[in-house]
Amino acid sequence: MPPPRKQGTALRRQLAELRGPEVPPKALDARALAALAANPGCERRALLDGAGVNKAVLADALGSPSAFGQSQFAFMRGNAFEARVKADGGAELLRLVHETLDPGAEPPAGASVPDLAAVGPEGRAARTALALKEATDAGGWALLDHPMLALDVAGSPTFLEPDAVVVHPDGTWTVVEIKSFPMLDGSADPAKVGAAARQSAVYVLALEEVAARLDPAPAVHHRVLLVCPKDFTNLPTAAAVDIRKQRAVTRRQLTRLTRIEDIARSLPEGTCFAPDLPRAELTTAVEALSATYAPECLSACELAFHCRARSRADGAVTSLGRAARAELGGLTTVEDVLAAAHGTAGDPDDPTVAALRRAAELRAEALAAAGAPVPAAEGAMCH
Repeated sequence: MPPPRKQGTALRRQLAELRGPEVPPKALDARALAALAANPGCERRALLDGAGVNKAVLADALGSPSAFGQSQFAFMRGNAFEARVKADGGAELLRLVHETLDPGAEPPAGASVPDLAAVGPEGRAARTALALKEATDAGGWALLDHPMLALDVAGSPTFLEPDAVVVHPDGTWTVVEIKSFPMLDGSADPAKVGAAARQSAVYVLALEEVAARLDPAPAVHHRVLLVCPKDFTNLPTAAAVDIRKQRAVTRRQLTRLTRIEDIARSLPEGTCFAPDLPRAELTTAVEALSATYAPECLSACELAFHCRARSRADGAVTSLGRAARAELGGLTTVEDVLAAAHGTAGDPDDPTVAALRRAAELRAEALAAAGAPVPAAEGAMCH
């Protein structure tokens, strides 16, 4: 497989100008890439992340500070749980992999745990690639604790650090994601599992790039192992999560991100996101990029509060959630929805408009039956 493409000098210079001449780029991580995949239509996030803009600092400068991030308590709890899972050379973790994903293989007694220490992310990524090759050739179990992987994003390598990667005796590779949220009676919060699956899909893509450089290329499992506390204890349990859908979505979004040059070219000349600019100028620059806000952004993006305020001010139906937006078809604002429901706008042959008008009629009838006042626009529809 050829090495990752390098960004052209002109694009690198343009992205640096967008950040600000003295502002260093913020490296992407797996969480950021997973969030991009969760909201593929947001050009704002695509360009800001591709340019390395620190969105938390940008949100502060816009007057909409971000509450996004993990609490210190949750961070410490997660580290303690991960340490427990990986204790004794990862014996419990390997047992869970064997039991959940590969019960037909020999038990993982005496598995290899290679040292992945090296200087800098490039050195660690190279050491990880070598350790993966050696473990695959050895034909036994191996546990790579916090390996370093490189993924080509917008023409330059982004360095990612999964919790663990396991090499099976048959030479296949599995990504392991360790989370501190509980798994109750064998199931966990679907939203949190979905976020973990999207993050794991990023790691799988990066691992596939490493595998593609070997001959023959080892297979990377499309099922990852999610390890969580069991019920209300600190004991680990695990489940296999199929991430093929998330992998495909993430791959498409990363392909789109490699075309950030097109998005950047559409911006007005002189656009800059440097946080020391006047707030009005910075707001104008941010608003030059189209955003696709949804309530899910509150748990995934530092600019969510700013985008929510703008979305509400514009009356955009996306602020009600993606499900509502999908149901409303071509009606993109709350004003359009109400006008269609009240019969003052919209094509009556449109199924969405017809459903809204029928719902408004039923509501007006219910209010009238209860003796409650009915707004004039709704009352007129009942006669």
